[in-house]
Amino acid sequence: MTGLAGRRVLLGVCGGIAAYKAAYLARALRADGADVTAVLTASATRFVGVETFAGLTGNPVLPSLWDAGGTVVHVDLAHAADVLVIAPATANMLAKLAHGLADDLLSAAALEFRGPVVVAPAMHTGMWSSPATQANVATLAARGVRFVGPVDGALAHGDEGAGRFADPDDIVEAVRAVASDLPATAAPLAGRRVVITAGPTHEPIDPVRFVGNRSSGKMGVAIATEALARGASVVLVLGPGTVSPPAGVDVIGVETAEEMRTAVLAHADADAFVMAAAVADFRPKVAADRKLKKDQGVPDLVFEPTPDILREIAAARRPGQVIVGFAAETDDVEAAGRAKLTDKQLDLLVANAVGRPATGFGADTNDAAILGASGDDTPLRTWTKTELARALWARVAALWNDRP
Repeated sequence: MTGLAGRRVLLGVCGGIAAYKAAYLARALRADGADVTAVLTASATRFVGVETFAGLTGNPVLPSLWDAGGTVVHVDLAHAADVLVIAPATANMLAKLAHGLADDLLSAAALEFRGPVVVAPAMHTGMWSSPATQANVATLAARGVRFVGPVDGALAHGDEGAGRFADPDDIVEAVRAVASDLPATAAPLAGRRVVITAGPTHEPIDPVRFVGNRSSGKMGVAIATEALARGASVVLVLGPGTVSPPAGVDVIGVETAEEMRTAVLAHADADAFVMAAAVADFRPKVAADRKLKKDQGVPDLVFEPTPDILREIAAARRPGQVIVGFAAETDDVEAAGRAKLTDKQLDLLVANAVGRPATGFGADTNDAAILGASGDDTPLRTWTKTELARALWARVAALWNDRP
C-alpha cells in the first residue's frame, strides 16, 4: 500500500517559473497513491497548461470560479480534499492566505478548507526576504501551515539565493507527514473486490484496421480511482484507451471483446462489476491475416455480434453481487437506459448522452442519469467523471447495506 493511498489532495499551482515543477509533484503524489485534483491560478496557466495537470492527475482542472457548471465549486473542492498543497506558492498567494483574501478559485477554496495545509514557496530572494512576506509566513506558520522550502540555489535571471522551489520528493514527504496525523481514511468498500471495464474494444479487420469506437477509457479509470480510494481491491480490464490507470489497481490490458470477456469471467466471483467499457457490438466474422490492399477494391465484410459480457455476468450472478451497466445513447437517453437495465436485469445503469460537445467519450464531463432497478433514479445532469464515479460507488455501497 502506497503512503497516500486513499487520500485526496487538492494541489494549488501559482504563477512563476517553478510552475512546471508542480507537474512533477502532481505525478509523484499520484504515484504515492493520492487522488489529486489541481487548481491553477490564471497566472499559472501562462507557464503551464491545464491539460498537463488533467492528464497527470486523471481529474479535470477548473481554472476559474465561473467554470463550475452550476455548483459551488470552491466549496466542493475544499470539502472533498484531505490535504491542501500549494506549490509553487507566490508572494501574492502567501499574502492572500495570511489575510483571508478570496478573489479566485484557489484562494476561495483555501479559505474554505479546514484540513492540513502544505505550502512550497518559490520566488526571487528579494521577495522572499521582504518584511511583508516574512510577516505573512509567520502568520501562516502560527496557524499550523507547514512550509517546505524555499531552498538556496539558482533562480531566474541567473541569480542565486533563497527562493528556489523545494524538491518535489521533499514536498511529498511533508504531505505524507501531515496526512499521517489525520484519522484513518474512511474505507466503505474495504474488503470488497470489484471488476471494472473501461475503454473501447478493437475488432480486427486485418492486421492494420479494426472496428472500434471513440471511447477513451476516462470514465472507467475515474471509477477505478474512486473504488481504490474507498478501500476496494480493484481489477481494471482496460481496452486500448488513451488514459493511464491509477497506481494500485490490477490492470488487465485487452484489445477485443472476446479478450475482455475472458478477463471478466476469470474474476466472476467479484463483489461488483461496473461495466463502463464501450464494447464493440459487431466484429468481422473473419479477419484477414494480411493487410487488405486498396487497389484490390472494397472488401466484402461479414459481421457477427460480439459476446454480450454484461448480460452473461448478470445472468450468472451470485447472491450479493452488484452489477452496473453503462449505456451510451443519442436519443431518449433515460428511456433507452431503463429498457437496457430491465432487459439485462441489472442493479444500476448509467445512461450517458453522447454525440454532443464536451460530454461523453473523451470529455471530462458526462451528461448522465443513474438509473436503479428499484426505480430510485438520479435524473440526467452534467457531472465531472469524478463526481459521477463518487455518486455511483455511493449507490453501490447503499445496495450492499440494504441487503441481508
